[in-house]
Amino acid sequence: MKIHKPTTLQEAAGLLAADDGAQCIAGGATLVAMMNSGVVEPSALISLEYITGLNEITKSSDGSVIIGASAKHKTVAAYVDFSEAQNIVGIAADKIAHPPIRNMGTIGGSVVVGDPAADYPTALLAAEATINIVGQDSSRSISAEDFFDGFLSTALEEDELVQSIQIPAGPENAVAVYDKIAKIAGDIAILSVAVVIASSGDSCDYVRIAVGGCGPTPYRVPEAEAKYIDGDLDAAIELLVAASDPMSDVRGSAEYRRKVLPRVLRRALTTAQQMGGRE
Repeated sequence: MKIHKPTTLQEAAGLLAADDGAQCIAGGATLVAMMNSGVVEPSALISLEYITGLNEITKSSDGSVIIGASAKHKTVAAYVDFSEAQNIVGIAADKIAHPPIRNMGTIGGSVVVGDPAADYPTALLAAEATINIVGQDSSRSISAEDFFDGFLSTALEEDELVQSIQIPAGPENAVAVYDKIAKIAGDIAILSVAVVIASSGDSCDYVRIAVGGCGPTPYRVPEAEAKYIDGDLDAAIELLVAASDPMSDVRGSAEYRRKVLPRVLRRALTTAQQMGGRE
């Protein structure tokens, strides 16, 4: 198998455009597993290892954090300059699999798969992240909400690559909670919940609640968030559960996910309330 070693993202995009069967590889945690199981059989591999700066994490003057697509999970989990709201991404990174996988896998490699049960997509949705994309002759940015557009599907075009993920600063005094259930520790989620809350005293001013593993994409329900801000936790949970559309797989049935989701939502939101000093 031919292995290309481009030095720019534009060069990598050109290689993708020239060969429909080529696949990009960075850490290889997901792609190699898929190749070993015969799910994908690339005609060529495009290594992203030689593209300068793609593994860096930087903080902008506006407080946003820009995570290069080749940043390892362990690097994201250990990053110390996340703000309170941005911590949701680092917390989720630390929940991915086990240390050997976190030492190898990359955030870009994870998000391009578009798996709604993966840890990053749910956290990025709660963080209101933006995905920065590069093609041969173009670049664009798209919200996490629009990037994950179907089961194992994203808004990436065939000749596009993820350059970075940008996490806005978020509100001050925010708390972040990421909760997931899995068959065994380190496994992909049966379902997950990511919560970012900011409060002033006993009053909640801001909340983002994202659910993963209970539909073709992770999702939010703004009406549920509004109910939560109004102090109606039960109504918020009811709306979030009503919006779910889980599937059955080897990890759990759709019925099981519907039954467990309200409990995980209540646990995550209650934990966030307690962390934020709001009982």
